[in-house]
Amino acid sequence: MADTIAETVDLLYTIDQENLTPDQQIALGTALASLAQAERLEQINERLRGIHQVLNAWAMKATVDGR
Repeated sequence: MADTIAETVDLLYTIDQENLTPDQQIALGTALASLAQAERLEQINERLRGIHQVLNAWAMKATVDGR
């Protein structure tokens, strides 16, 4: 997903903003904000995956240790 976000951001930044209508400028700003939010959510998701792996390892160890 991150590659798609990065590629889309790159495409959006290549747009010549000087030739956009006000409505198009608003749409571009909205698109950039949405992509930034998606990127942040992906970062949060990655951290949650890491936490899940740690907790799962602890649970497995507790099961093996009989606790």
